[in-house]
Amino acid sequence: MEIARAAAGVACSKEHQRIYAEWFALADPDGDGRVTGADATSFFGMSGLSRADLKQVWAIADSKRQGYLGFAEFVTAMQLVSLAQAGNEITQDSLKREDLSTLDPPVMEGVDELVARSKAVVKRVHPDDNGTSQVQAPSIYHWFGSKSAQKAQMPLTAVTSVIDGLKRLYVEKLKPLEVAYRFNDFANPLLTSSDFDAKPMVMLLGQYSTGKTTFIKHLLKTSYPGAHVGPEPTTDRFVVVMSGSDGRTIPGNTIAVQADMPFTGLTTFGGAFLSKFECSQMPHPLLEHITFVDTPGVLSGEKQRTQRSYDFTGVTSWFAAKCDLILLLFDPHKLDISDEFKRVISSLRGHDDKIRVVLNKADQVDTQQLMRVYGALMWSLGKVLNTPEVVRVYIGSFNDKPVNDSAVGPIGKDLFEREQDDLLCDLKDIPKKACDRRVNEFVKRARAAKIHAYIIGHLKKEMPAMMGKAKAQQRLIDNLEDEFAKVQREYHLPAGDFPDVEHFKQVLGGYSIDKFEKLKPKMVQAVDDMLAYDIPELLKNFRNPYE
Repeated sequence: MEIARAAAGVACSKEHQRIYAEWFALADPDGDGRVTGADATSFFGMSGLSRADLKQVWAIADSKRQGYLGFAEFVTAMQLVSLAQAGNEITQDSLKREDLSTLDPPVMEGVDELVARSKAVVKRVHPDDNGTSQVQAPSIYHWFGSKSAQKAQMPLTAVTSVIDGLKRLYVEKLKPLEVAYRFNDFANPLLTSSDFDAKPMVMLLGQYSTGKTTFIKHLLKTSYPGAHVGPEPTTDRFVVVMSGSDGRTIPGNTIAVQADMPFTGLTTFGGAFLSKFECSQMPHPLLEHITFVDTPGVLSGEKQRTQRSYDFTGVTSWFAAKCDLILLLFDPHKLDISDEFKRVISSLRGHDDKIRVVLNKADQVDTQQLMRVYGALMWSLGKVLNTPEVVRVYIGSFNDKPVNDSAVGPIGKDLFEREQDDLLCDLKDIPKKACDRRVNEFVKRARAAKIHAYIIGHLKKEMPAMMGKAKAQQRLIDNLEDEFAKVQREYHLPAGDFPDVEHFKQVLGGYSIDKFEKLKPKMVQAVDDMLAYDIPELLKNFRNPYE
């Protein structure tokens, strides 16, 4: 990680940045650009603050629960320490203080002697040609490299965050199981390092002209490269809006082959989709933390008769697995849920906790009509989502135009403002919960891969040794639901974790069951041990060091 690049998000003078760079090198003895909890306990103790104060400092600085502090987070921690030494109470609101950038560095007892000694022994921070300091980036990508590299067990000291630990566990324990039983062909593609490091993503789904693109522009307070807004179906492609050094658009085929982007798995949908996929990059503070996925309008009415040239439902399902939040947008004049929209919502099965519904453009109707519209929307969603629980619906007009007071009145305007605040709070929490979400998705994937291995192992066992293999395979596929029930009873597995029967049948039909490997108990046991011991230990090691 370059300190120069991280300093762009650091609010302090260049002189203070130079001081903090020297301190950062001291607090980061292995030079990987990350100050872990173990590193911090000794260095932060030089401030003389109580453990309770340091616990609060760490909790605010490591807001994403990554288990380490980068340079920008380290500077934030030092500024909070300076506030605490001055007798101020440390809260989340402390980061909003206007004088935060002008605070002098805190008093750290003995730090000057350590700086002088480290300069005499070895320079961990090397100035480049421009005189800007740099910190060596952690070398973790080789875990996803050659097979010989994967066989080498990474020492625990090489793991400096929860995400690093998940990468290591995936390569060592989960990926071998997925490869052996072709889990990537039945469910999600194999993970890469960029999948773990990607910023949290928010996907917007809805019929055309429900305000998806305008919603993103409203949050960014500016247009993004390639954005088009209009009453007609203007967005005819999937557009990923993400942070970049300059404003530009990148074609889908180009972005799908970049190893540092989490979109390589989209190549499975073919060139027809990639021609309808693009990435829009621009420098923006919000995009430093969140990536948005703008989607084409879902077809309805007569347009449904024209088939798309790619698997629209499959693509949305792929993005749903990667996203941290899914927003379903409706407007008062488009409450009908078309056949394609119904298939799209059904493909979100298993990601119910990510779904939020937005009733947009609500100021186009008066209060009485809005009440009826809301009731009709809830009725339609209840039939499609097929759950007894009520989904969270945000009501408002998410654009840059003033609210139509003549239609909604003062009560409606107040309602819209509160609903917008709630939705924005939901979005602001995404980066903070990103690490927890990664762990949650990883555990969900591990459970699914384990059940997949049990299913394939069971089907393989049911195949005859010599004659009649084709008929036996067809019989197993035709009675797949019964075979699932046998696996469930044999291994005492929860029914809710099993894959969709029809989708499994469709994929399985393209394989010869006899060619699969037999169930390998050691592989399954390794995943069980990972879920039972390794992941809890990982979370324990990288929690707040002062707890």
